[in-house]
Amino acid sequence: MGNRKVKFIEGEYYHIYNRGVEGRLIFNEPRDLSRFIESVKEFNSPESDGGIYRNSLEKYKKKKKGNRLVNIVCYAFNPNHFHFLLTPLTEKGVETFMQKLGTGYTMFFNAKYKRKGSLFQGVFKSSHIDSNEYLLHLSVYINLNNKVHQLRGETSQLVRNSWDNYANNSRDSLLGDTSIIVNQFKNTKEYKKFAQDILPDIIEHKKTLKELDQVMIDED
Repeated sequence: MGNRKVKFIEGEYYHIYNRGVEGRLIFNEPRDLSRFIESVKEFNSPESDGGIYRNSLEKYKKKKKGNRLVNIVCYAFNPNHFHFLLTPLTEKGVETFMQKLGTGYTMFFNAKYKRKGSLFQGVFKSSHIDSNEYLLHLSVYINLNNKVHQLRGETSQLVRNSWDNYANNSRDSLLGDTSIIVNQFKNTKEYKKFAQDILPDIIEHKKTLKELDQVMIDED
């Protein structure tokens, strides 16, 4: 962690992402995706000791809310990779959250499927969001990541993102303060139109460029 080029600063925003080692699936079935979602909730807390793997369901339900390591603004979980747009809320918040999430979910996955070794492709990747244009476009890229990759059929059952929160104002317990994006639009309808208008360009960039804003790792 100490050799990272990107330094995580409270109040700044970052794109955090990773994929399965050698491009493998990190979710084999919907229950795996559900477990990953539970892990995101559990490990985004200074009080978490590293595991829903060991905690009882009752203890998990009683865990205090609002005390988080990072503020998640957008997210996308796909069969072989994930994305977060987030900002740290504490010193080492990003590093601690991602270490807990990666270790905890890998322990679950390896125990379930009787495998050993790393599940994710090395240390998580990161990029500092250095402009408002980048911030807004990245929010769309993440919120509509399943459409960027044109995931359909059974694969769509292994997808979860924050699009419904932005497009339909639905509640989402994974998200924190999203005002950095939401307050730039009059309403959800305006954001939805913005997203749908730029989506074709994002898809075209995916086809023609190896990276999107020098951060894309999740090519098919």
